[in-house]
Amino acid sequence: MSSVKPARNSSFTDKLKSLGVKVGATDLVPQQGSGQALPKPESRYGIDSVVAGAFHPTLLGDVFVAEQSFSQDYLHGAASLLSSFPLSLVSQWANDPEISNLQFSQFAFLDTETSGLSGGTGTYAFLVGVARFVDGQFLLQQFFMRDPAEEPALLEGLANFLAPCKALVTFNGKAFDAPLLTTRYSMHRIPVPYKGYSHLDLLPLARRLWCDRLPSRALKYLEENILGLTRSTEEVPGYEIPWLYFDYLRTGDARPLGGVFYHNAMDVVAMAALLSHINNMLETPYDGHVQHGLDFIALGKLFEDLGHWDEAARLFERGLESDVLNGPGLTESDFGLAVKRLSILQKKRGDMNEAIRLWEESAERGHLYAFVELAKYHEHKSRDIKTALKWTRSAMECAQNVEMPAYMRMHWLDEIAHRLERLERKDSIQGTG
Repeated sequence: MSSVKPARNSSFTDKLKSLGVKVGATDLVPQQGSGQALPKPESRYGIDSVVAGAFHPTLLGDVFVAEQSFSQDYLHGAASLLSSFPLSLVSQWANDPEISNLQFSQFAFLDTETSGLSGGTGTYAFLVGVARFVDGQFLLQQFFMRDPAEEPALLEGLANFLAPCKALVTFNGKAFDAPLLTTRYSMHRIPVPYKGYSHLDLLPLARRLWCDRLPSRALKYLEENILGLTRSTEEVPGYEIPWLYFDYLRTGDARPLGGVFYHNAMDVVAMAALLSHINNMLETPYDGHVQHGLDFIALGKLFEDLGHWDEAARLFERGLESDVLNGPGLTESDFGLAVKRLSILQKKRGDMNEAIRLWEESAERGHLYAFVELAKYHEHKSRDIKTALKWTRSAMECAQNVEMPAYMRMHWLDEIAHRLERLERKDSIQGTG
């Protein structure tokens, strides 16, 4: 990689100029087909000598496309690319009923490699990987822009590939990839091909499922720690990719871009495998697709939010059982949170005996909320003021001794003090009655 780096705050055009790459209409020469292209520095290592692909004609010129396919038997780590179940629960989570009505062949899995991470009109998507299921194969095409003059051809080629689809699947694509491409289509006055499509962004869903267990929800990290696949030495770090492309524009030597194509292809394939794995987790969580207690608990939270209370309770219970059966997997904090969610859920479902059992078990572990819930129950439901007083005093002792932030301690002490004062007043009235 060259030691000359473009200024990070300059526009893409300024970056190209700083690298000695000519931009604009000056010195354009005709290319085979109906498009135009900037002259490249002479190099024996053009993109077609480094990456297996071909130049595809479009109405706006030729675009280089690398293509590969994966069979239905292909496993990406431990995950297949195609789930056996409709995306019914994923659709409900995404609040998009259309997702559950679509065939898998109507989904396009898309990822971009760009000239920067800031977005806006100065950022180009120089490589777009997109895949869909065609005749039992997962067909991946990667559209590459050899220079900025080929951007209209890239966008047109991508539009042709997306034409049969009705939904996008991305990873952080709602925030980055889709808005970026929409800007590029608009600048060239080309209709946005995915306008009106459903859009399933897997990043927020991954955060819901693994934020408590994994330190990172980056796609490559999930690929390694959830799907069980480690990429080959061809992989290049994402932060290097813009600079590798700038160097290519300056020298015409495409050899370093082989790793960029590999990175992009693996991101697209990983998205399909991750969606398949997540859908299997949601549809059949007890068939081996979920093994960690925290994952059961995360699913329980998700099902609770979706209104599936019975299934949520079962998932919370399985998470707590997994901790007992498989050894310590939950921290004390994790355990307390799971019991709290389950006990409150049982209360919502009207199963007060089970809720009380869970609160008492949690109180034995010193979880403050359980003392308070038991005090509430005995004050308002069983009308047993003396038992409510006992639990409230225990709650006060717990709040004074357990480690917690000062503001949180003040909150609990204030609430418990008001409850204690009210209960003592009620007990006094009952004693004189």
